[in-house]
Amino acid sequence: MAPLALKNVVKSYGIYEAVRGINLEIEDNEFVVFVGPSGCGKSTTLRMIAGLEHITGGEIVIGDQVVNRLGPGKRDIAMVFQNYALYPHMTVRENISFCLEQQKLAKNEIETRIERAAETLHITELLGRRPGQLSGGQRQRVAMGRAIVRNPKVFLFDEPLSNLDAKLRVQMRTEIKRLHQLLPTTTVYVTHDQIEAMTMADRVVVMNGGIIEQSGPPQELYHRPVSQFVAGFIGSPAMNFMSATLLGDSSGLVVKLADGSELPVPVSRMVEYARHAGKPVVFGIRPESISGRQARQGFADVEARIDLVEPLGPQTMVYFGIGEANLCACIDPEQSPRPLSTMPLSFNMNQMHLFDPANGRSMALV
Repeated sequence: MAPLALKNVVKSYGIYEAVRGINLEIEDNEFVVFVGPSGCGKSTTLRMIAGLEHITGGEIVIGDQVVNRLGPGKRDIAMVFQNYALYPHMTVRENISFCLEQQKLAKNEIETRIERAAETLHITELLGRRPGQLSGGQRQRVAMGRAIVRNPKVFLFDEPLSNLDAKLRVQMRTEIKRLHQLLPTTTVYVTHDQIEAMTMADRVVVMNGGIIEQSGPPQELYHRPVSQFVAGFIGSPAMNFMSATLLGDSSGLVVKLADGSELPVPVSRMVEYARHAGKPVVFGIRPESISGRQARQGFADVEARIDLVEPLGPQTMVYFGIGEANLCACIDPEQSPRPLSTMPLSFNMNQMHLFDPANGRSMALV
């Protein structure tokens, strides 16, 4: 168990920079999730931490030791892969014990660690089976058991749930979170699934184009995204975006949409945005911030043309158009409209976001 630091870490493949000078401090026992689209550099970063990729520049520090020149076996890390990487000819017990035997631990110590890990992961009854006799979820538990028996300084997870079905993914991410609570260890987890990131992490690191776009607790990224990219990536369904113009002055502001609709900016948000009056903006609002008409302060009403309705039980997804923009709202099932009808909807402007169309940055931070 140890802190982990990335200091101006760079990874280049010829003239292509996959990771472009990232800096990050991960605290001892912290659970950090790297998330982002394919090609953003998250898996490359994980592989550099593991020692499976040589870094082009910068430093990786585990505890108080710079590990740039250390091989994977000397970094005191344990990695769980996407494809489990179990030995098919060995039993579960033999798979878990293999790395401990390589360390030449005493047999009684090996058995104690195996039994403890198997009990923690609920795989005691599987110890005599081979991987081919196990389900995907059981294989993933065995892979985690092989990692935790090593008592490493750092756990690394490389998209470990991507091969599982939807129901099992939910179950396994709960298991991994529970495991971290039982055995607190510095953990770096890589995924392309923002729901995994939001539900599991102490801190989420959003990567984009080889850089860290934003790093923070899940709720901070959800409520205060620094860019349109983060706002659109975090949250499901994704945030709605519309081209607009911010009009007015410090005495009153409105967001004017392309179809001419004007949405008043609440007084509580004017301090953030008054200096941008008269500028083109990208107006962002999450589907869950749009509801059936609300006669409440800070809500702005629009008439929406309903294109599609998706009942989901506790909520209904409504897809609608305003001008040329196609939007989504999560509304109360009792308010469900009919497709191809019109419906009054209210935007909670207390939860709106404005972004600079030139660079995608949040205008609340400029």
